[in-house]
Amino acid sequence: MIKDDYLIKLEETTLDYLKSVTEPVILEFGVRYGQSTQLFLEICEKNNGFLYSVDVDDTSKKFNSKKWKFIHGRDDNFELIESYIPKKIDLIYIDSFHDAEHVAKIFFHYYPFLKDNGQLIIDDISWLIYSKKNERDNFNSEINNQETFNKILDIYNNNAKNFNLTFNFRGSGIAKIIKINNEVLNKPKKILSRKFSFKNFIRKIVRSFS
Repeated sequence: MIKDDYLIKLEETTLDYLKSVTEPVILEFGVRYGQSTQLFLEICEKNNGFLYSVDVDDTSKKFNSKKWKFIHGRDDNFELIESYIPKKIDLIYIDSFHDAEHVAKIFFHYYPFLKDNGQLIIDDISWLIYSKKNERDNFNSEINNQETFNKILDIYNNNAKNFNLTFNFRGSGIAKIIKINNEVLNKPKKILSRKFSFKNFIRKIVRSFS
């Protein structure tokens, strides 16, 4: 079976870490076709872990495992979800509603649940493949993914001492956040760009004559 970019990037981002964790606890937002769910369940079955999956669509019949709990509801129904999940989680995977502000809301709420050195993964952060005349040319996905990417950078801009951040741009992209301390996260801080500054305007003029 040929793996698609979605599964490959997910494996590249999470497998080494999950295989190193004894009895991993995973919280997944978004099931859809079940590719990530199946991958995480295989890890949980091998390493005596447990997977919690949350989705607004009822996908509870997709899998049958004692290592799996499906929670039917919105990812921001915090009271419902917290009635099932433990206080500490090894990996949180966000692949539900792809809107930058919503992703940020879910991120900030569940980040404190991460264990030390735990990972939080955010899918769909690359707009390149969706940009005009590219492979998956799609206006909504292009804008949503670029806004999500920029929002993650804004969060990191004010939290570089609290977590490490890396990106994988395969397919629709994926972001990996590794928790490095238990400090309360700061709010996002806009990155102040000099791209449209007068100084950069002069720089471009100078370069054009060089």
